[in-house]
Amino acid sequence: MKVAIFNTKPFDRQFLQKANARFSHELSFFEPRFTAKTALLAANDDAICVFVNDQVDQAALEILKGSQVRCIALRCAGYDNLDLEMAKALGLRVVRVPSYSPHAIAEHAAGLVLALNRKLHKAYNRTRDDNFALQGLLGFDLHGKTVGIVGTGKIGECFARIMQGFGCQLLAYDPYPSPVCQDMGVAYVPLEELLARSDVVSLHCPLIPSTRHIISADSLRHLKRGAMLINTSRGGLIDTRAVIDAIEDGVVGYLGLDVYEGEANLFFEDLSDTIIKDETFQLLQSFPNVVITPHQAFFTQEALAAIAQTTLANLADVEQGNPCPNEL
Repeated sequence: MKVAIFNTKPFDRQFLQKANARFSHELSFFEPRFTAKTALLAANDDAICVFVNDQVDQAALEILKGSQVRCIALRCAGYDNLDLEMAKALGLRVVRVPSYSPHAIAEHAAGLVLALNRKLHKAYNRTRDDNFALQGLLGFDLHGKTVGIVGTGKIGECFARIMQGFGCQLLAYDPYPSPVCQDMGVAYVPLEELLARSDVVSLHCPLIPSTRHIISADSLRHLKRGAMLINTSRGGLIDTRAVIDAIEDGVVGYLGLDVYEGEANLFFEDLSDTIIKDETFQLLQSFPNVVITPHQAFFTQEALAAIAQTTLANLADVEQGNPCPNEL
């Protein structure tokens, strides 16, 4: 199958080319994101392969009308950036990677918890300047604290195990409780109660209409004052402006983000020699109790290998006319 792969970096090429030895697809790599402006690059291909910040919207899909593209392969789990109804109307099959390494995401979330709590980023910078003072680096024991997990799919389950290992009390909110988490002793409670009781709140739910801005000015009214908020899922789960207000008011005591609402024009690029014009993002970076990482939670060798393998296997199923277990 001829596949146009958008929004690629050297590591994408490395893992996809290695995995393709089993499949022999004809792969074309493009650095730009898939948008209405770049869609024509795939006009002569059988499939497009896109990532989290590609814009697979109606305008872009309309351009594919009349082309030979018959499949959209998402090399990620979420598909909030895709107009699925439009894709179906055009007769396009849509496949994704529903699970690659839940451990990678959960471990990164735990890393953000530790970095924020023990001020690891500050300590690192201080010691490089030969400043070994401890003032301002005070943390707290995670043991015995209450951790609230919003979304208990595979990643939420992994995060629950990690936090249980620290000796934390676990609460969860999910319309579909996980039997695995229930067997671990996780208590399912309404979102408002979870926010009110938790010392740490970590988001692990997909971005769908019902979860967009699940952390908002309204829900933050219930948050335990000084609590830590972690998001390694999708930026749109958080109303950024509302969280900034909550930080300034002392309601949010710590914020760890691996995703950001406006990340499409920022993350995955080297902008060190440019002026970032996103004032909201710049304000977030200015707070001493905020740690932001560049959507790297998925970025492990195991996860990239699994993403490449599953993506190319999905395309092989489509090429051969077979049912695909990962089709939307």
